[in-house]
This record gives sequence, C-alpha cells and structure tokens, in this order.
Amino acid sequence: MSDTVSVKPASNRASPFLDLHILGPILALIVLVVIGALMNPNFLSYANITNVLARSAFIGIIAVGMTFVITAGGLDLSVGSMAAFIAGLMILVMNALLPAMGSGVGVILVGMLTALVAGLLAGGLNGFLITHMRIEAFIVTLGSMGIYRSLVTWLADGGTLSLDFGLREIYGPVYYGGLFGISWPIIIFALVAIIGEVVMRHTAFGRHCAAIGSNEKVARYSAVHVGRVRMATYVLLGILVGVATIMYVPRLGSASSATGVLWELEAIAAVIIGGTVLKGGFGRVWGTVIGVLILSLIGNILNLTDMVSPYLNGAIQGVIIVLAVVLQRDKKAEG
Repeated sequence: MSDTVSVKPASNRASPFLDLHILGPILALIVLVVIGALMNPNFLSYANITNVLARSAFIGIIAVGMTFVITAGGLDLSVGSMAAFIAGLMILVMNALLPAMGSGVGVILVGMLTALVAGLLAGGLNGFLITHMRIEAFIVTLGSMGIYRSLVTWLADGGTLSLDFGLREIYGPVYYGGLFGISWPIIIFALVAIIGEVVMRHTAFGRHCAAIGSNEKVARYSAVHVGRVRMATYVLLGILVGVATIMYVPRLGSASSATGVLWELEAIAAVIIGGTVLKGGFGRVWGTVIGVLILSLIGNILNLTDMVSPYLNGAIQGVIIVLAVVLQRDKKAEG
C-alpha cells in the first residue's frame, strides 16, 4: 500500500491560532464550562466532572472510530443497536458459562473476548457489504441498525437480559474502579483518543482515509487500496463498539432494546462538532473528543438547572449538528 498520497489541508490560508474552525469547538467548550460553573456551584466538583467523563467515555470511544469512517467518506448508523446486541450477547455467554466455569475472572474475560469478536464481525459485515457489494453505507447501516435492535429484543424476549448477580460484583470494578482516582472508562477513552490521533495524523492509514474521503478516484489512481482501507475503518469502528460495550455492561449489568438508543446520533454529532467534514476528506480525533465533551456538558448543565427541560437534550443536539454542518458548508464555499 502506497503512502505517497498527500492530502490538502482543509484550510491553509488562516493561521491555526486565528482559524475559528479550529478554535470554535475549544471556545464553545470553555463557554459551556463557564456557564455551568455560574449556574451551579457543584458543576466543577470532582464528583460531577468524573461522572460526566465516565458517562461520556462510551460515546467517546465509539466516536473515535466514527471519525475514521466519516473521514474516509463513510457513515455508520448502526453503532447504538450494535452495542445493544453485543451487550446482550456478552451477558448470555457469561451466564451460560457460569455453571461450567464458575463465578470468576475467567468468565469475565471470555465475555470481553466475545464483545471484541462480535464487534469485529459486525463491523466487518458492514464493511464487506459497502466495499464489496457496492451498497450505499446509509442503506447498509440503516438495515443493520434494525437487525441488531430486533435481535437484542428477540434474545431478551421483549424484556431485559440481566447478568448473574455474582458476576456483577466481579465485573463491577471495570466501570466503578480505576487508577489514581480516575475510573477505567475515562482511562480507556483517553488511551483510545491518543492512539486514534496518532494514527490519523502520523500513519499512512490515516492519510489514506483522508485521501479516499477527499477524492476516491484520485486516491485509487494513487495506488491506495480504497476497498481495503474503507473496510478497515468499519472493522475498527466495530471493535471500538465492542470496547465501549465492555465498559458499559458492568455499569447496569443488563441489556435491553432500550440500550444504546441514539448513540449513533451522539457519536456522529461529536465527530461533526469537532470539525471532521461530514462528506469526508478531513478528520481530527482531538476535535471529536472536544465534541463529546461539549455534548456531555450540555446534558449535564440541563440536568443541573431547570431553565430548559433535560428532555430537550436531543433537540439541542440536533440543532448543534445542523449548525455545525452549515458552518462546514460556508467553509467550503469560501474555499
């Protein structure tokens, strides 16, 4: 695979220090922190901040994978349903192995492996249908979204799949435990984001994703294996959905048809807010992290104050997505 493809930056006329498309998400995050601190004195408390970060870690891990998919010109609407299905499958496998393996770490490790393999296969299936069968990503992932949601509902017989109580106590520290006072979901999210940023900026894979999203035909003429790279982005996203599910299951110890609802909206919104171009060609993982934090802080502020109903959180996220896309359109028009 050649790594000679160069990708034109999204904007090369303005200094990074003056470019509002770079500074915008950071300024929005700072404004939200100031507003939250002024409206509620508990907003900046250690307990509230760590709680917000731990809850946002699930979406954040998935959003990092979504950044690669969107940068390569793709889209995945199935991640929320995929997470619900993987969570249900994990619980079924662990409960089934309990009589044979006993209540121990071994069962938990098998459950984690199940999540990673299921995520890999689910992402690979999406990627195969899109790259080899030439079906639009929107259609494929819309269909798989319905399939995974129906499967978890069927597995739970319309109710809820619950992890054995003994296994919950052993598995609980994966979400509630941590290192130096920082919970594991936050640590894993930070590691995934750092690795994702390095891969996006400093590897041939990251440059090829941008090249394909910018102009697939030119990338193909430049000896980039378009199908292979695009397939890899969906596999990567599926694996990261598995990682997020591993962090999520010990939180509640259950899965149902309501698990992961609108996660795809939040992941895509975080990516777009962070500055990644919706039509592909340019992506930045650090911006996605800022986007995740912005969405999480908006929900947290709504919960801590009574100015706006927290039930309108989804509507606010929708407005933010539209505004972010409008700003991207204006940016392209200027170019």
